[in-house]
Amino acid sequence: MANPAPAFTLSRQGIETSAAIHWNLPTAPLVEHALSRGEGLLAEHGPLVVDTGKHTGRSAKDKFIVRDTETEENIWWGATNKAMTPAHFATLKADFIQHLAGIDTLFVQDLFGGSQPEHRVRVRVINELAWHNLFIRTLLVRPESQALAGFEPEFTIIDLPSFKADPARHGTRSETVVAVNFSEKLILIGGTRYAGEMKKSVFGILNYKLPVDGIMPMHCSANIGPKGDTAVFFGLSGTGKTTLSADASRTLIGDDEHGWSDTAVFNFEGGCYAKMIRLSEEAEPEIYATTRRFGTVLENVVIDPDTRKLDLDDASKAENTRGAYPIDFIPNASAENMGPVPRNVIMLTADAFGVLPPIAKLTPDQAMYHFLSGYTAKVAGTEIGVTEPEATFSTCFGAPFMPRHPSIYGNLLKERIAKGGVDCWLVNTGWTGGKYGVGKRMPIKATRALLNAALDGSLNDAEFRIDPNFGFKVPVSVAGVEPAILDPRQTWADKAEYDATAQKLVGLFIENFAQFAEHVDESVRASAPRAA
Repeated sequence: MANPAPAFTLSRQGIETSAAIHWNLPTAPLVEHALSRGEGLLAEHGPLVVDTGKHTGRSAKDKFIVRDTETEENIWWGATNKAMTPAHFATLKADFIQHLAGIDTLFVQDLFGGSQPEHRVRVRVINELAWHNLFIRTLLVRPESQALAGFEPEFTIIDLPSFKADPARHGTRSETVVAVNFSEKLILIGGTRYAGEMKKSVFGILNYKLPVDGIMPMHCSANIGPKGDTAVFFGLSGTGKTTLSADASRTLIGDDEHGWSDTAVFNFEGGCYAKMIRLSEEAEPEIYATTRRFGTVLENVVIDPDTRKLDLDDASKAENTRGAYPIDFIPNASAENMGPVPRNVIMLTADAFGVLPPIAKLTPDQAMYHFLSGYTAKVAGTEIGVTEPEATFSTCFGAPFMPRHPSIYGNLLKERIAKGGVDCWLVNTGWTGGKYGVGKRMPIKATRALLNAALDGSLNDAEFRIDPNFGFKVPVSVAGVEPAILDPRQTWADKAEYDATAQKLVGLFIENFAQFAEHVDESVRASAPRAA
């Protein structure tokens, strides 16, 4: 039986439908609906396994923001944030509402984006798929039952995979569309079954809203030490953000999206969305355990239809297999999804050029420079035609989700680091002893030893040298870490090749940062690496 409708119904939002509407169903009924409707299979031990079809990741090229008086001066327009006209959106919206009226069953969740009450956003999500509704209920913050009766959404997301956009009529690139209207506070998602579009849409809302109030939105993981010291971990995919923040000795705040207010670091979400491909019980036991629990949603994971056994190593459906589960499935998760303001900020990079040291200490200006750069490197063989390491720069360690100009987020970070006396570290989890194909991956044991020394404060007492290429401070010796590894040049057999490779990377940094130079202070520009 469906929960009663709240006072603020769909009709009050201009949405008329004769569909059966299921309001704010909890996990078990949503799983039952998904199974009865043929949307997925129940695996042994209880997780729901679903396929997302041809879209196994975000459709970044199909995302648009309506360009109007609200957004004209506030959005960082370009390749990441593409414009849609108000007229095209009006037509798209009308067609969405008409399409929605023909659907016989709808699932609606009223949820919060953000765990700190004074900085959260109220979001209503309307789905045609039961598993989509379960996914977003799992990923966002679930209100207490007494808060639902009077719930009035600030933003609404309508996600209809069966809707196909018309590029000529709607101004889209294809039949797939993610259209964001900040004036109407409405997001329309069509033509894709990939549920992560909903999650990242809420991230985009908060990334747009919070800076106005001086709150720093962050694409990062975060945890708390036994002494109440919070650390945040920025990093692109493959740098170790989830692995290094998942520490049994520290309390997990969250694995992906957070805000930094005057009083707290708070998780935007109430769940986790972890990569599952080749997940092992030995390496990541807490995350592995979620694949054996009722309430987890597994996307594109291969399952035997007869035995219902999972094969987490099989990437035949997608390399980007994912699991969505409530954050309290992780044993050491924070009950409040919040922690004190940070004591340490960690920026993770996997430098496949083998140039960067395993750890470096950054000034606030250097931190802003590296935050705006958002550097990591692809390795040879990850894509056709890539035979050498290839630099990747994703500003703020999350460019696709940042609607405002990166300098706004960078200045917020710099101010908060300086104001709180926060220690900031650049940690290289990439290669040492040479570039990819010559050197080897940075030993995880060394990375954890250096990270632990940074987090417990002991690294501040180390002797430091100034890196001649990047100008940041690098420890000369750290207990339990081989001294040679701290100076990457010494790990290379050919020192001249190291120097040439380092200068190549320096040049890539300088070239990338040119787009931000006029938007930052001279002190930040002076934090650039040094060309010979």
